Amino acid sequence: MTTVLLVPGLGNSGPRHWQTLWEQRYHYPRVAQADWQHPAGPEWVRALDAAIRQVGGPVLLVAHSLGCATVAKWAQQFPTAAVAGALLVAPADVDRSDFPPEVTDFAPMPRQALPFPSIVVASANDEFVTLPRAAAFAAAWGSQLVSVGAHGHLNADSALGEWPTGRQLLRRLSQDG
Repeated sequence: MTTVLLVPGLGNSGPRHWQTLWEQRYHYPRVAQADWQHPAGPEWVRALDAAIRQVGGPVLLVAHSLGCATVAKWAQQFPTAAVAGALLVAPADVDRSDFPPEVTDFAPMPRQALPFPSIVVASANDEFVTLPRAAAFAAAWGSQLVSVGAHGHLNADSALGEWPTGRQLLRRLSQDG
């Protein structure tokens, strides 16, 4: 059986975030990080690797924002057949010069193809990544790009609730993988 593993970004997806709602409703495990407010790239990558290994079977990664950079960096360092696919939602552009200084060790964003099927989900008005930049990440990673219109950073402020579109994309990914 494939396990869906949630990979939040900066701040750990609060109580109204779709990742938290999925965790509560579907009992998906969440990657635990030591410090959600002051992330350290290498530690976040190691924590993701530990969580994948703890599952002990195939996983589908569902990452948001800085979690997408974590997945891309992890895939460079720890490629494994245990990952069946990844849903990469609103990948934060860690290469931007105006990005918060606490995420600088996540740059540069990896641009190698991911060794598993993936879908990048992007919004037309995301304040942390432009749609063309998200498309460039998708192309570099070998991911399918899905633009969902103007919904900001696809987080709690976007008022997506349980985000049924995301669940449909996750189902599509699980059928492709």
